[in-house]
Amino acid sequence: MIMSKLKLYLDDVRVPKDNSWILVKDYGEFVSTILKHGLESFDTISLDHDLGETAMAEYFNNVYPNYELNYDNIKEKTGLDCAKWLVNHYLEKPKENFTFPLVYTHSANPIGSANIMGYINNFLKNMRQPQTCIRVRIDHTINE
Repeated sequence: MIMSKLKLYLDDVRVPKDNSWILVKDYGEFVSTILKHGLESFDTISLDHDLGETAMAEYFNNVYPNYELNYDNIKEKTGLDCAKWLVNHYLEKPKENFTFPLVYTHSANPIGSANIMGYINNFLKNMRQPQTCIRVRIDHTINE
């Protein structure tokens, strides 16, 4: 019997309408969920950038009106931190013939999304894999 791969959705506000996603809300849950199931168990990961109050304040105070993003103003770990952990975790593992999962960003933050896409796609290019990280819209509701 072939088991289907898991999908991981990182967001502190949105909840995907498709309940096949595993929902995690912050960096700690992201890391612990991947460690619990094993990276090779995931085929798709979708990342939000802004996770928490200071990240949202930076979006509304600087990104949206000025198109500037200053990470010094963000106290929580972001989706970019999750992307960096994901790459480092993959590189630390013995290569057991599994491919790096498909990674997307669904963040409303255009600069944060670009930073995640750039980081993941540069890693993929370096690994001689197709640069597949794009910004997507996944149907969701808002967690209140």
